[in-house]
Amino acid sequence: MTEVSYSTSFRKAYKRRILSDRLLSERFVERLEIFKIDPFDLRLRTHKLSGRLEGLYSFRVDADVRVIFYSKEAQHAVFVDIGTHDEVY
Repeated sequence: MTEVSYSTSFRKAYKRRILSDRLLSERFVERLEIFKIDPFDLRLRTHKLSGRLEGLYSFRVDADVRVIFYSKEAQHAVFVDIGTHDEVY
């Protein structure tokens, strides 16, 4: 099981972009549970990023919303941003 922690920037982005939308908030919780079991589950479409975000990974919450994270250790991920494709990339 993967342990997840949240950066300050993630918490702010979550409050600003996600929390006010109940359906999106519920979708995030569903995807988080999948992520904790297997961060590379095919439903998440997890992938490594490049360019200025090199060293980070992304997974989908829905068609347009992404979570950006990095692996601190083998079973520990730190979420650093959440938002639409345009907001996080």
